[in-house]
Amino acid sequence: MATMASALQNLIFPPPPSLLITAMTIVNFASLSVSGLSEVRGKHMQYSKFWNVTSQTSPTKQIKLSSKTGMLIFYTPAFIAGVASFLLFPNENFRFLLLKSALTLHFFKRIFEVLFIHKFSGGMILESTITVCLSYLISTATLIYVQFQTLGLPEPSIDLKYVGVVLFIMGISGNFYHHYLLSKLRGEGEKEYKIPRGGFFNLVICPHYLFEIIGFVGFFFISQTLYALSFALGTFFYLTGRSIATRKWYLSKFEDFPKEVKALIPYVY
Repeated sequence: MATMASALQNLIFPPPPSLLITAMTIVNFASLSVSGLSEVRGKHMQYSKFWNVTSQTSPTKQIKLSSKTGMLIFYTPAFIAGVASFLLFPNENFRFLLLKSALTLHFFKRIFEVLFIHKFSGGMILESTITVCLSYLISTATLIYVQFQTLGLPEPSIDLKYVGVVLFIMGISGNFYHHYLLSKLRGEGEKEYKIPRGGFFNLVICPHYLFEIIGFVGFFFISQTLYALSFALGTFFYLTGRSIATRKWYLSKFEDFPKEVKALIPYVY
């Protein structure tokens, strides 16, 4: 434990002396990790192919949105927070500029994909939409605020921000490419799911999640704050759970699904 603490001291800024930020760091990691475990256990966030898994048996009437509307709600407030950060903190250091730029570009890409790349077939439950939207918005705003709190502090002895930029570009590019491949599975007017092929889909069923995780590790390396680390780890656990659930879904729907295709990490799981 002492060795790990010493290593972290070389990698991250000292956490701000704020009970609120400490609590949000813990809650963020715990909530994402628990959500990932829930995915594995079959209690899914109700969007994408899992949008109506539990709604059909729910005793209460739930409000449904189109997937396109729901995903725009997912990402737009976080994108606005990223843009607003340039107005609120216009003349900060280079690390801060990199983080603001990466976050804003990430959510701009997601909105662009919703408008011009994705082809939608299902719906989305309003409750899940609000949950995901708030998670993105609060996490983005907190990442920016915590970074602001590091201004004036000594830099970590190991500078990872340029490695972070490389990982972020790798993650956002790989995520976009595999979203593009998914969009090409369906012709005009088609809504049924198909087994994805090409790229890393030949190795794992969720390469878009794998590259998203790489992008979030990039956020942490650019930021080098404890909150960014908790967000990256929490995202890893959530998307791991979602990937495992997605592989189970494909196995249940397609008899010819290749068993050697893993969930998230090639040749591992």
